[in-house]
Amino acid sequence: MFQSFRSAVAKARQHDNLVFAGLLSAESIHYAFGDARRLWRGWVYTPAVTVWVFLSQCLSADHSCRDAVARLIAWRVAGGQKPCSADTGAYCTARADLPEEACQQLVRDTGSSLEREAPAAWLWHGRHVRVLDGSTITMPDTEANQAEYPQMKSQRPGCGFPIARILVVFSLSVGTVLEAAICKYEGKLTGENSMFRELHDMLEPGDVVLADRYFSGWFDIALLLSRGVDCVVRKHQLRATDFRTGRRLGKDDHLVVWSRPQRPSWMTREQYVTMPPQLVLREVRIRVTQKGFRTKSLVVVTTLLDAEKYPANEIALLYRQRWQAELCLRSIKSVLQMDHLRCKCPQRVRNELRMHLVGYNLIRRVMAVAAFESGRPPWEISFKGALQTINNLLPLLALRAAAIDAWCCTLIDAVATHVVGDRSDRYEPRVVKRRPKPYALMQRPRHEYKRNTA
Repeated sequence: MFQSFRSAVAKARQHDNLVFAGLLSAESIHYAFGDARRLWRGWVYTPAVTVWVFLSQCLSADHSCRDAVARLIAWRVAGGQKPCSADTGAYCTARADLPEEACQQLVRDTGSSLEREAPAAWLWHGRHVRVLDGSTITMPDTEANQAEYPQMKSQRPGCGFPIARILVVFSLSVGTVLEAAICKYEGKLTGENSMFRELHDMLEPGDVVLADRYFSGWFDIALLLSRGVDCVVRKHQLRATDFRTGRRLGKDDHLVVWSRPQRPSWMTREQYVTMPPQLVLREVRIRVTQKGFRTKSLVVVTTLLDAEKYPANEIALLYRQRWQAELCLRSIKSVLQMDHLRCKCPQRVRNELRMHLVGYNLIRRVMAVAAFESGRPPWEISFKGALQTINNLLPLLALRAAAIDAWCCTLIDAVATHVVGDRSDRYEPRVVKRRPKPYALMQRPRHEYKRNTA
């Protein structure tokens, strides 16, 4: 992994590419663009340069277009080239022309390529585990954004922000984003399980889906089984559990039969007929003994029926790793500041979301190399520490005085140093110490406040 990383950095230096080419090559960007690259216009802001500058904007603390263009000027001057204009108009125009499918393809490519290089020791029983989790993001209050991603109905017009629901599929082994979807916050077929059904094509036979009880519906499990995909999900609280019934496999571990319910409204009759009349599933009760944890007992449903190959305690440990999805989402939304996007039209909002995910995957690649070289699993490396190290060391790559081998070793060693402590059983009271600002919430449009104070 280190040699492939070093080769990519050396190739970027050899072709005088922008510093981000060491993490994402121009060839990868051109492949994602496909035929759209031939229609691209721009001397400075080529497809590769536009993506690289966009990534630098998403991974910086400032997040402004002016800061991103200034970083491009600094790179061109450091490489002996003529500086481009500091005006952000050309960059914003090029960024708006980025094809959505190309940006989505970059997310898939950067996430799956690292997972293919992962050592077998990072897999679970030699299988790839896909962890699901959903969240929400907000965006500027413009007419275009409100039309496609309306604000919550409980908020008065002019008092809220457009809000969208996102679903992200992570790789448990390396933590990268493999696929993502975005839709309205409310409305028909906007639930996380509905969004995941649209992403089923990214799954391969032998995969294992790890998710919470929102994805434990009968048809959700049956659709996965029809693709040869297993699942480990928490059982929904409305389903009764009786371990005195079924085929006993051990203490708090048995096989049960779930009969097919009536056809849901979102499923066609032709698809409903292909569903099996019954599902044989395995239920495992997990008892939580850690002090401070709210949940004391939960039931996990899985299609992994072999109790000898997949013991109950390993199923419990696997389900606990579902928390990694929460931590990954926190890294994306909090560390990368993606909780509130900045673009003012829906198409640009979606591409801004995707570029954040691409940037996140690139940071994860460096973390994986550092973890492999240090003999640690990748989830023990600090994401924020890796981001801070990369943001400070990456500009030095443009300087010819920096030797490639020394630069790569310094970067990997520094990232590997930032290890996250083992705090699996830590608990904190759900209270807030810092007082909020004593301002009232906006309950009327801004222009009404200005009119009343005039």
